[in-house]
Amino acid sequence: MKIYHLSAECYPVAKVGGLADVVGALPKYQNLAGLQAAVVMPFYDRKFTQENEFEIVFAAATLLGNRRLFFEILKEKTNKLGFELYLVKIPGLLDRENIYSYPDERDQFMAFQLAFLDWISYSQQTPDLIHCHDHHAGLVPFLLYHSKLYTRLANTPTVFTIHNGQYHGAFGWDRLSLLPEIDLTKTGLLDWAGGINPLASAVKCSWLYTTVSPTYLEELTYNSNGLEYLFYIERAKGHGIMNGIDTEVWNPQTDPMIPNKFSAKTLAKGKKANKEAICKRFELDPEKPLFTFIGRLVVEKGADLLPAAIERSLLENEGEVNFVILGTGDKENELALLQLKNKYPEHCNVFIGYDESLAHLIYAGADFLLMPSRVEPCGLNQLYALRYGTMPIVRSTGGLRDSVIDFGDEGGYGIRFIQASVQDICHSVFRAKQLYKDTAKMQQLRKQMMALDFSWTRSTQQYTELYESLKLTI
Repeated sequence: MKIYHLSAECYPVAKVGGLADVVGALPKYQNLAGLQAAVVMPFYDRKFTQENEFEIVFAAATLLGNRRLFFEILKEKTNKLGFELYLVKIPGLLDRENIYSYPDERDQFMAFQLAFLDWISYSQQTPDLIHCHDHHAGLVPFLLYHSKLYTRLANTPTVFTIHNGQYHGAFGWDRLSLLPEIDLTKTGLLDWAGGINPLASAVKCSWLYTTVSPTYLEELTYNSNGLEYLFYIERAKGHGIMNGIDTEVWNPQTDPMIPNKFSAKTLAKGKKANKEAICKRFELDPEKPLFTFIGRLVVEKGADLLPAAIERSLLENEGEVNFVILGTGDKENELALLQLKNKYPEHCNVFIGYDESLAHLIYAGADFLLMPSRVEPCGLNQLYALRYGTMPIVRSTGGLRDSVIDFGDEGGYGIRFIQASVQDICHSVFRAKQLYKDTAKMQQLRKQMMALDFSWTRSTQQYTELYESLKLTI
């Protein structure tokens, strides 16, 4: 089965968030399972494209309204990622360094989708399935089925995965002329709230859609930034599949980014050595429980709650806890955390930015990972933490709810709380501190965490079954 994954991100080519991790792993595991999966994404002038070899496998021009855009399809020569990687390069549009935030971002992703469809159409390919990820590829299902240019491909099944339903990529009807000739009686399939909404269109037009966790599938019906009714009426097309993690990349026994490798058998020694390395770097006491937050310092992640929660926890626990924060985001949150670092240097340290090696070290050495997210479609950080025997402390939402069971419940191994509030975070920190004192219990829970299976092998099987169900309807 030939599958094309369309995405704005793919690790390690270009990454902002979890979308990149998924698209960088799922196709690899699909190929290992016997499918033929490839990734198509925009070209970015970044380290990966500068350091690897590509060949031009196709070149043509597409029309964005009355603009004629020359494009090339570049293929990575060695398939070093475990799948065929294709990049869509358009001079002046898809050849820049950054992934997002350009003023003509809507044009960039529209041109990306049109160039992909033109390539598939002109080269007479007939993929078995096109898997689109988030709104950046959301117009593809509509164009496949309702543009005369792509009639030959009109029976191609499409699957659409929603990694974050808060972002729709919407724009006004004044930009309809940028699309190729379409069946104007079908424009209702593009519309939501008086504009063209790529995410809504993909939900309507794809053969089925998936979310990155079962709970998030339900949450979209009451929290999707204006698309709640759409997800309610299209619920029958939806399937929630929990993301996996790449257990080759995230493996404490072989991880080249951590100084002290360990397994479940050498867990106590390995965790201790890595924790000492972190604490030495950030000038903290390794004897105290170490709490961490890794990720974007934004409201969606509950990062605005961290400064108050950390300070209150330090005061309530009389300095018996330590915190390390790794992330970047809203400037107010960054400033508040840096001020906290200066106020409590013996208990709190902050790294503003993102460092992949440091993230691996923190997962390997920290005792607890804080994830007070207001919205978390799946979450991967808690899965990385579990793999390294670091206990997640999570708000009960989305994929966090699906993947973390409170240690107070049967079979539990983490800490869950209900409200995204300073009070709930502080209470969870206190529970964690008390648990930390019980060395034998902590050791038993850490081994339990490391034995959990959140690999892509399990998730890949679910996607395969979904794909096979579509073949029965053709």
